[in-house]
Amino acid sequence: MRSIAGQVFAVQVVLVVVLIVVATVALVLQARNDSEQEAINRSTAVAQTFATSPGTATAMTSSNPSAVLQPRAEMARERAGLDFVVAANTHGIRYSHPLPQYIGKEVVADWQPAVRGKVVTETVDGPLGREVQATVPIRAADGKVVGVICAGMTAKDVSGRVKHQLPLVFGTAAGALALATGGTALVGGRLRRQTRGLGPAQMMRMYEHHDAVLHSVREGVLIVDDQGRLVLANDEARRLLDLPPDAEGRHVSGLGLDPRTEELLSSGRLATDEVHLAGDRLLAVNQRPTGWEGGQSGTVTTVRDTTELRDLSGKAEVAEKRLRLLYDSGAKIGSTLDIIRTAEELTEFAVPWFADYATVDLVEPVMRGNEPAGSVMRRTATSGVRPDHPLWPIGTLITYVSGAPQAFGFGAGRPVLEADLRAFGGWQVQDPEQAARIVDYGIHSMITVPLRAREVTLGLATFWRSEKAEPFDEEDVALTEELVARAAVAIDNARRYTREHAMAVTLQRSMLPQGLPEQDALEVAHRYLPAQAGVGGDWFDVIPLPGARVALVVGDVVGHGLHAAATMGRLRTAVHNFSALDLPPDELLGHLDELVTRFDQDQAAEDNDAPAITGATCLYAIYDPVTGHCTMARAGHPGPAVAHPDGTVTFPDVPLAPPLGLGGEPVETAELRLSEATRLVLYTDGLIEDRGRDVDAGLDMLKATLAGHPERSPERTCQAVFETMASPHPSDDIALLIARTRLLDPHAVTEWDIPSDPAAVAGIRTEADRRLAGWGLEEVGFTTELILSELVTNAIRYGSDPIRVRLLRGRSLIVEVSDSSSTSPHLRRAATTDEGGRGLFLVAQFAQRWGTRYTPNGKIIWAEVPLTGVAAPPLDEEDLLDQWDDVPG
Repeated sequence: MRSIAGQVFAVQVVLVVVLIVVATVALVLQARNDSEQEAINRSTAVAQTFATSPGTATAMTSSNPSAVLQPRAEMARERAGLDFVVAANTHGIRYSHPLPQYIGKEVVADWQPAVRGKVVTETVDGPLGREVQATVPIRAADGKVVGVICAGMTAKDVSGRVKHQLPLVFGTAAGALALATGGTALVGGRLRRQTRGLGPAQMMRMYEHHDAVLHSVREGVLIVDDQGRLVLANDEARRLLDLPPDAEGRHVSGLGLDPRTEELLSSGRLATDEVHLAGDRLLAVNQRPTGWEGGQSGTVTTVRDTTELRDLSGKAEVAEKRLRLLYDSGAKIGSTLDIIRTAEELTEFAVPWFADYATVDLVEPVMRGNEPAGSVMRRTATSGVRPDHPLWPIGTLITYVSGAPQAFGFGAGRPVLEADLRAFGGWQVQDPEQAARIVDYGIHSMITVPLRAREVTLGLATFWRSEKAEPFDEEDVALTEELVARAAVAIDNARRYTREHAMAVTLQRSMLPQGLPEQDALEVAHRYLPAQAGVGGDWFDVIPLPGARVALVVGDVVGHGLHAAATMGRLRTAVHNFSALDLPPDELLGHLDELVTRFDQDQAAEDNDAPAITGATCLYAIYDPVTGHCTMARAGHPGPAVAHPDGTVTFPDVPLAPPLGLGGEPVETAELRLSEATRLVLYTDGLIEDRGRDVDAGLDMLKATLAGHPERSPERTCQAVFETMASPHPSDDIALLIARTRLLDPHAVTEWDIPSDPAAVAGIRTEADRRLAGWGLEEVGFTTELILSELVTNAIRYGSDPIRVRLLRGRSLIVEVSDSSSTSPHLRRAATTDEGGRGLFLVAQFAQRWGTRYTPNGKIIWAEVPLTGVAAPPLDEEDLLDQWDDVPG
């Protein structure tokens, strides 16, 4: 108890005991009050429930209320746990009571307010002793009060409830006391350890020796009074400020301090971490005002030596600056997948923050996306603070000689530092004249670092200093090595992307039409632009069809890259195969939809993670130059634009079917009548939709570009559309196909209706000879007669009326024989004993092409005869005449 800790412990224990006693009394009173209130609430609830229960009001007005109410009241009392439930009339006479002898006597309660309709709660002295009760009215159905119910408990029961809670209350109080005492003991123990058990007198003695502690700290302390006299200076302050031995008591102006420090100590103003010079030391000075006993005032000043801290802080700032440089480089170098741009970003980032000039030389194959090979490099990027530098310009081919530091760094895969270029260090052997110009220009220091990624050296990055006086050092080498390593990864990623992109472009272009087929129906021009992010699956095609007709196709495959290009090739091949069957557009797209679905099912069965083809789009159109009709259908693809000869532009309504592979809805066709010189414009969505342009804006722009220029050729129209609408860096592929329609000269078309009579064959041959002579095609007369005779004979023998013959003169002579039968002839080699079967074999021998196409009303057998010469049959004349026996004369 003699120590400070003991005295504090005693005071805390007394306070805790007093608080716990007060809290316990309060809890007991609160418990008593809560129990009494609970009794009142329960009594009120039971009384109201009994008063409003069915039959209570009726019993009050019956001939013998007690007989009805007494048992019910006792039952309610027992269930509710109350001591009594009493029913009385409006004069206060009891009809029920737990003690039957009190029935018929006046109830002990303030029952008059209850008769007037109020609820009364009170504590009274009743037959059972001190009672807590509630009195409520009993109302009849008309609302009239016919009696009262008085329910309650004895005070003894209420006190019993409180007594049941006292063990818990006292137990809690005891626990709190124990806990508080323990806590106080812990606090006292802690304080005892802190004060080492010292008493007040001992603490006073320790305080008297505070100056010993003050003088031992590693921070200078100065106390100056309001007159500017030094009152106190500890040993550290004397050392840091080099104070004289008799400094205390003297004015600060006579202590030989630095003028700034002297001004601060004399002024008494606030100061926080001000830097002051004391000889070769940098001091951090803090000053605050303070008061003295007796009303005197002054200041207390602390002085801390920060010379070493400043050095460390400077190094930390440099490290932080370099870390920030490396962090920023990750965001600014490699923002694109372009090799040259990535090299430029490296040089632009290094200048002028780190170097005055920077160059990047890449191995020549890297520029094309290939693996690095050889040592020939090309200057790819250069940046500098001035444009008139003597360094090699961009595009220069460089082969570093073996003595040059660049060659050593490239071969060893390590950076090379030339701190002073003015001294001969071997770097001048590459080009002594240029080396002299570099030194004369003022460039004095250089670091060359190989660009290495995935254990492969892609080139060199070289950094030069001229404006910055300090040369590069080893720390700069470490920084540039890290910076260049990050840039090398970005360049290698760009190289790999360039290679894949070039492969995809090559594949894509190899699968697109290499040249447009010769045909008479359309004048066609096209454009294709791959996306910046990667080659996609946009494609187009021009397919000649029988009867001088031409099919135009434009499609788009979902995704980018090699898979999209390969998928496009599969779809293009499928369209060629389906078009060879001469299917109408809706049927062709239906078959293509089924094919795409099967492709995806096969891919899923193989558990291939390649993207699905479902979602590809296609537009297929067939143009007939004889009639000028164009039939088209589309599956998920943008509709065409039509530029009419009068300069107007329309977007015809072509029914839209779901994209390929989705199915579910039939494909519908649209029929257009196109006059001659109409330009039909087919395109993919990359043309009209871009990052900054929606579809409607793109269609409006396309319409404005096409309108008003009917004289433009398809080639010039393609050029105008691309110049206006194609982005320099498109986010999606663009395919554009523009076809200007032609109509065959009516004099180049001849038609005849043929009766179903073999004798008509000779007449049709004569008419054909006459027409061929009029066209000046006598040299193909024999071949045409042979083909026409066979086709007409087959139609008469195996077909059905009506039979019709049509000759079309274009780049070739087209012979068409139609009938209403859907049976198609088949080519076969007739046996020696066969009477027929040799006709189609002859047709196949003499015709350039032949085939069958079906129409809604039958079929057409067609054959093309070249106009530039007749195909020589592989048979001799005798064999040919032997097989001619089935042609009627």
